[in-house]
Amino acid sequence: MDKKLVEDSNTEFKAVLNEKLERSVVGFLNSKTGGDIYIGIEDDGNIAGVKKPDKIQLEITDRIRNNILPTALGLFDVYAEDIEGKTVIHVVVSSGTEKPYYIRSLGMSPSGCFIRIGSSFRQMDTKMIDGFYNSRTRNSLRNIVSPRYTDHTFAQLKIYYEEKGFKLNDEFLKNLDLFTPDGKFNYVAYLLADKNSVSIKVAKYSGTDKTDLVENEEYGFCSIIKATEKVLDKLDIENRTFTKITGAAKRLEKRMIDKNALREALINAMVHNDYSREVPPVVEIYSDRLSITSYGGLIEGLSVEEFFKGRSMPRNRELMRVFRDMELVEHLGSGMNRILKVYDSNIFHLSEHFIEVVFPFEEEYLKLQKGLTPEVTPHVAPHVAPHVLNLLNILEDEMGRETIQKLMKLKDRKSFVKVYIVPALESGLIEMTIPDKPKSINQKYRLTEKGKKLKKELEGK
Repeated sequence: MDKKLVEDSNTEFKAVLNEKLERSVVGFLNSKTGGDIYIGIEDDGNIAGVKKPDKIQLEITDRIRNNILPTALGLFDVYAEDIEGKTVIHVVVSSGTEKPYYIRSLGMSPSGCFIRIGSSFRQMDTKMIDGFYNSRTRNSLRNIVSPRYTDHTFAQLKIYYEEKGFKLNDEFLKNLDLFTPDGKFNYVAYLLADKNSVSIKVAKYSGTDKTDLVENEEYGFCSIIKATEKVLDKLDIENRTFTKITGAAKRLEKRMIDKNALREALINAMVHNDYSREVPPVVEIYSDRLSITSYGGLIEGLSVEEFFKGRSMPRNRELMRVFRDMELVEHLGSGMNRILKVYDSNIFHLSEHFIEVVFPFEEEYLKLQKGLTPEVTPHVAPHVAPHVLNLLNILEDEMGRETIQKLMKLKDRKSFVKVYIVPALESGLIEMTIPDKPKSINQKYRLTEKGKKLKKELEGK
C-alpha cells in the first residue's frame, strides 16, 4: 500500500465483520461516488487483519446479495488484500443507479435507507427517499423489453458459464436479471442471447483520416460475450509486435499499443455503453492510432475527476455482473487504473454523448513504418503478416488446431482458422499432416522447411 489509509467520505473501516455491514453498503450505494469498506482495520487505522478470509468473503457476498434491495449484483466487489503483511477484506461499492437502496428487512423507510455524508452514515428522511425514488433511472436495460422477447436462446452464454465452473439450474436466467418486472425478456437478455442485431464495427483506414477505408468488419449478431471475444482477438492481431535492437545489441519486443490498456478500454466500452439508443461501440484503426468510441457519455452523477480516479458507477450493472463472472472484468474501477499507468488521461475525449479513447501507436513503430530507424530490424519476411509469425513461434512438432488456438489465447475458431491457419498454409510456412482430409478431427499442423527457416531467423539463430 503506497500510503496510509484513513477514513473519509469514501472509506470506512471495520475491525471485524459486524451487523452494520448492510448499513454501510446501502450508504455507499446511495452516495454520489460509492466507497471502500475494509474489514480488519480499526477506526484509528491500525491493521488488525482477519482470520478465515475466504469464509468472511462468502458471508459478505451472501449478505449483500440477500439483504439489500434493489439488487446490488454488479455493483460491488469483495476480495482479500495484503496490507502490512496482514490479510484484510476489501469491499468495493459502486454508486447505484436505482436509488434509494435499503435494507430488505426494514423496507424503503428512514430506518432502512442510509447515505454516506462526510465520514459517517446517516438515515435518509422521507423527502430524500421520495426524491431518489422519483428520479430512478427509467431506461435501465433491465426495464426495457427485448425486441425479440418471445424468441431467445442462450446456448452460448450457458457454455461460457459452464466453462467457468458454474453449475446451472432452472433459475439461471432469472438470477441474471434477464426479465422485466412483468416477466418478459429484457434488453440485457437481448444482448446476451445467441442471436440479436447488435454488432461492433471495426473500421480500418490507410491514412490518418477517414478518406481511404480499407477494411470494415462487423463482429456480433450473437451473445455480446462472444462478440467481445471476437473483437479482442481482432485487436490482438492488429496490435502488432515489432522488434527493436537496443544499444546493448539486445532484441526488444514491443507492441504498437500496450496490450493490457487496449483490452481494458475495449471491455469498458462494451460494459458501459448506452445500448438503450441502439448505438454500439465502434473501433477505428488509422495509420498512426486506434480509437474506441462508446455511446452515452459519463453516467449522470459521475464527475470527470471521479471518472479518472477509477470510481466505478456501472451504467449496465447486469452486464457488469456477467462480464465479471466471465473474468473479463477484474475489480470494479481497476480497468481505468491499468490504462492510466501507461497513458496520460488526455487519450480520453469526453463529450455529452460519447467517450472516445485514442491510443497513439508507439513512436518507434511509426518510425519503422516510415523507414526512418535502421536500428529497428525485425528479422521477418516483409510479405508475412505479424500475426502469422506469432503462429510460427507457437508451433512445435505436430499440433492440432485446438491446442494451437489455446496456446495463443484466442477464442473464436472460425476467425482463428481464417486469419492464422489459412494464410500460413497459403504462404507455405506450415502444412497439414493429413492433407487429403483437411477437415479431419485428427488433423494436425507442422512447420515446413520454409517455416522452420523463418522461425530460426525470428529467434536470431
